[in-house]
Order: sequence, then C-alpha cells, then structure tokens
Amino acid sequence: MTFTVLVTDRVSDEGLTPLHDDDRFTIETIHDSASDEFEATLTSAAGLIVRSATKVDAEMMAMAPDLEVIGRAGVGIDNIDLASASKRGIAVFNAPGGNTNAASELTMALILALARRLPEADRSIREGRWDRASFKGIELKGRTLGLVGAGRIGGEVARRCKVFGMEVLVYDPYLPQERAEQLGVRLVSLEHVIENADVISCHVPLTDETRGLIDAPLLGRMKDRVLVVNASRGGVIDEEALAQALHEGTIAGAALDVYETEPLSPESPLRNAPNLVLTPHLGASTEEAQVGVATEVAGYIRAALGEGDVSAAVNAADLQ
Repeated sequence: MTFTVLVTDRVSDEGLTPLHDDDRFTIETIHDSASDEFEATLTSAAGLIVRSATKVDAEMMAMAPDLEVIGRAGVGIDNIDLASASKRGIAVFNAPGGNTNAASELTMALILALARRLPEADRSIREGRWDRASFKGIELKGRTLGLVGAGRIGGEVARRCKVFGMEVLVYDPYLPQERAEQLGVRLVSLEHVIENADVISCHVPLTDETRGLIDAPLLGRMKDRVLVVNASRGGVIDEEALAQALHEGTIAGAALDVYETEPLSPESPLRNAPNLVLTPHLGASTEEAQVGVATEVAGYIRAALGEGDVSAAVNAADLQ
C-alpha cells in the first residue's frame, strides 16, 4: 500500500528523508496552500505536513476524505483545528524537540540586543551619527531572569542565562521541583516573577489559560527597567498594553518574535512603540532547526501511516 503525503509551507526537503527513503510514500510538495493544485492534491492525500502559514481548519479537512495524519513541522499547533481533527479521527503530530536550540539561541539574541541596545545603535550609525552616550546598556551578570514557562526551550534559556551569571526565577505550575533543582532555578509564583525579575521571557504555548496572560495590570507591576521578551506564541502578551507601557516608559524595553496576528498588521500599535525589537517569527529559522523539525515529524507520519502507531500524536488520547 502506498500513501500520498502533501507538503507545504516550504518544509525542509532534506528533513523528509524518512519518507523519501520509504517506497510506501509519495511526496507531493506544493508551496502555495491557497492554489488550485494544492486543493486538487489534498483530495487524495493520506498525510499533510505544514508549518505555521497554512491554517488547517475543518473546511480544509473536509476537502481531504482520505486524510489520516497532519504533521506540524514545529512546536505550536494553534494553526490546526485539533478538535475537528480528533472528531475525524485524524492524528496530529508536532515536532517539540527539533527547534529547541534555535529558539533558545534566538531568545538569547533578543535579550542581548535589548540589554546592549544594538538595533538602535546600528540604526544611528547608518543615519550618520556617532552617539555613544545615548546607548548605555546593562550587563546580565548579577541580574534576575524571570521565566514564564520552563519546558524544553525555557529550560535551555535558563541554562544559558545562568552561564551569564543570572539568578533564574521560574513560574511554571507544571514543572516538577526535581526538574527545577536540576536546572538550578527557583520555582515561584507569577506575581513574584513579575515584581522581581530584571528580564522576563515567555516560553508557554497559547491556550485559554495563557492567552493575554501578561496584561496591563501585570505590566504595571513590573520594574521600570525590566526587559520583556516573547519568542513563544503570539497572544500571550497583550500587545496594546505592551505598546502603551513602552510609550509611557513604565518598562524599559521589549522584544517580540511572535504576534497575535501574523504577519503583523500595518495598524498594530507595536510598529510605533519605542524601545521595541521586532522579528518576523524566526524562532525555528535556522538550517539545522528546519531539517530537525521536518525529520521529527516525518518519522511520526511514517510510523502512523506505515505501522498504525499514533502514540506520539498530540491528540492520541482522543483517537482511542
């Protein structure tokens, strides 16, 4: 028996080696998921692999009567209608480990860019100025990092920041004390992180529990020199409240790699906010990470379609 797997969103072809090397699978790569060709191929696909650009909703699934598995070449699955997939008996897989290093390194880059005011300094040089006095930064050594979430990526950020000489506070109701001790971090309440951290970095999925978690009241309780970073999922921080806090100077700076709506709207208040670094969802945008997440999800899809093993599916419990 052979299976057609439709791939879109420029997933790494090198990472699809587990499927390419198996004669049971035919790979169809169509980069534009809005095209007629994509829709025509979807009607006979047993598997679908996407990144974040394609929204896999109930309507799209209805166009694919033979669809058995969906793979997200990345961590977040908020672009996939999980409830509809489960109702149809479609297994949904993500790749939680493939981009851990890339995302944690980007987080460190954003923290350092804020701490040393690198984007502003670069811009001033390009504009013909040499204004060293305007770009006095801070050192991370001796400062306190507050992590909101300390899973795979948050844990790696903690390790890196400890090397910089930072104390690390963590709010994560799902992190065991034993794991916290292994990381050398201190588990505290969200309020404690908000009020005591010099740098706050978010590393949580977007759920009903985390949507708008960092809102105007919490922003108002932060130190006035705090730096806020979000390279996890858009919507965790209230963007209007963050822009207002930056305009009013109640926090010192922020850096975002993810947004409530992507691409970022031209009307977004973030575009004109001061002391804000913006990047276009680059967390997994390294050569190594793209191969890694594609390889991970391709392996899951091969096991699911070829052997019927859906144990790694994020909705495995709903497929029984």
